[in-house]
Amino acid sequence: MAMKPECAVVIGMGQLGRVFSAALLANGNAVIPVLRDSDMQALAGIFPEPVLVLVATGEAELHPVLEAIPQVWRDRLGLLQNELLPRDWQRHGISDPTVIPVWFEKKQGSDVKPLLPTPVYGPASELVLSSMSRVGIPGRPLDSAEQLTFELVLKNLYILTINIAGLRVGGDVDTLWTRHREFAEAVFDEILAIQEALTGGRFSRAALLAGMDAAIAGDPQHQCTGRSAPVRLRRALEHADALGLATPLLRDLARLHG
Repeated sequence: MAMKPECAVVIGMGQLGRVFSAALLANGNAVIPVLRDSDMQALAGIFPEPVLVLVATGEAELHPVLEAIPQVWRDRLGLLQNELLPRDWQRHGISDPTVIPVWFEKKQGSDVKPLLPTPVYGPASELVLSSMSRVGIPGRPLDSAEQLTFELVLKNLYILTINIAGLRVGGDVDTLWTRHREFAEAVFDEILAIQEALTGGRFSRAALLAGMDAAIAGDPQHQCTGRSAPVRLRRALEHADALGLATPLLRDLARLHG
């Protein structure tokens, strides 16, 4: 008798939710989708032991979803949101999720476009990496929680720097990074100060800048800013206010573009 495939739960069926669902299916796993109107408690009663519960919602929905996660799923979580830091899952009493700082783009009607190999850390990292490889998405394992925090900070710096600096200069990331480098690094430094205060850590500026260089080289025509940029700027300033950080450049940008 053939064995039933192990199931994975995917919460949110946006672009990333669909990509990871396809990857998990290609890996031989059954996928249980959770939509906005799904009853998670009922689904957890039917599927109490999935190999992974991947929260593939946007940043704004993350905390309400984590508050509502059924108890039997809490030690099986995977997270992939932008602007994610350990404090985001720790505030919900979640200690060891699988975390995926995604370094690929997926737009409606287009193929997946990797910028860098996507790092993965946590209990289900082998499953995630195997699944991504099945659909041609490069990935790499991380060895420690400290490495994960660095990778999360790097991804946050990339997203926030290009979005927020892009409010002033527009265009693509290569133009920002080559023609407006002094301004871009000034934005980068204020965001880094916020990230270090949020994590309580200190990170190598040189290593983070090298990571920025690599990400920008991975997709130099990537557009800097979009509809989410003003929201990201406001969120950054909320953190700065709570942390008592000056961030004068970000405040000037908010006055002009917020």
